[in-house]
Amino acid sequence: MIKIILAALIILGVSVTSWCGNFKDNGDGTVTDIATGLTWQQEDDNVQRAWEAAITYCEGLNLSDHQDWRLPNIKELRTIVDMTTGFPAIDPIAFPGTNAMDFYWSATTYASSSGSAWHVGFSDGTVSYRYKEDATYYVRCVR
Repeated sequence: MIKIILAALIILGVSVTSWCGNFKDNGDGTVTDIATGLTWQQEDDNVQRAWEAAITYCEGLNLSDHQDWRLPNIKELRTIVDMTTGFPAIDPIAFPGTNAMDFYWSATTYASSSGSAWHVGFSDGTVSYRYKEDATYYVRCVR
């Protein structure tokens, strides 16, 4: 079965090493989610930021000759949670170095409290919210 898949990828002109599960490694520090079409920052910069600073960071990011990066909304961020991998709950090949023991900000404000925003924990896929000024979390930008 593996030989058939590899042969099909070769016939299609796809580099076998460029595929990571549901993601395509673009070879430039980004991965594209095949299901959603979103392009993600492959590795975060290992810096925790307050929510406003997270938005500013993504809006200022210049990666793979693109400057239209943004902080993902909670629905987008949840699409890269992978509950089949166990710990961490994210594809470790597509997203190496993910800080699974902490959270990643989303751009989505919590509806009942404009002072809070949603975040995802990639240790187990936990989705929760926290006061924006009370926490610093990691950031993975999207475009």
